Amino acid sequence: MSAIRTSAAVAAPLPAEWGRTATTVVMPTYNEADNLPAMADALMALPLEGLRLLVVDDNSPDGTGKIAEDLAERHNSEAGRTRMSVLHRTAKDGLGRAYAAGMARAVDEGAVYVVQMDADGSHPAAKIPELLGVALATGADLVVGSRYVPGGTLSDAWGVHRKLLSRWANAYASTILGTRVRDITGGFNLWSAAALRALDLGTVDSAGYSFQVEMKYRALHAGCAVMEVPIHFEDRTVGESKMNLAVQLESVAMPWRLRAKAARATGDRAR
Repeated sequence: MSAIRTSAAVAAPLPAEWGRTATTVVMPTYNEADNLPAMADALMALPLEGLRLLVVDDNSPDGTGKIAEDLAERHNSEAGRTRMSVLHRTAKDGLGRAYAAGMARAVDEGAVYVVQMDADGSHPAAKIPELLGVALATGADLVVGSRYVPGGTLSDAWGVHRKLLSRWANAYASTILGTRVRDITGGFNLWSAAALRALDLGTVDSAGYSFQVEMKYRALHAGCAVMEVPIHFEDRTVGESKMNLAVQLESVAMPWRLRAKAARATGDRAR
């Protein structure tokens, strides 16, 4: 299992050649009509010439998919090239499957790096140049935007109970799986396309939020180099969380399923 390191901030601005690196932000959406415009504008304003945004919409009833198309038309027209696109899916099928579909599309379209990012404003768009800079400077396959390394912080809007629950979830998954990633449940991550190809997104089991845990665990077992960069995690101000009971139960069960699968693989190799 590969080592995990914490990175100090990379000095800004990035070298010009780094800013031209083909990097796609994959952003799943379901009923994020009120949040998506500001997020798209913030991403398009970043000083990264090679940055693109791929919105993966699960047929949102509130019209998020149409809003995404309108935003893409405007940003692409202003840039004179494709900087934003939309992948429409026919039904709400889980965050993990939306990410897998979007990440596979991004890699197929030539992305060198792929960023996972929520549409609700909780992940800081301004940190993407730093995540990219760390990957390029260190050769990391995965850079985690981490709430739980030194310098990482959580929104003041989160109460004590919610903060403790989040820390417990990280400790629970990390202890069962024997990893040292401080923010194994976090959803703000930058991946190299090479790592995503090696991990084979089509074989990922997780449908919901446990996708974050499964991907990091598989990356570590595949020998990927992992870095963690501190971020401030902000609470969403508009809309509702998609964390329902079924998603919570999958998140509780997934570390045990991954551990059992790894044990079977070890036993098969020993025979």
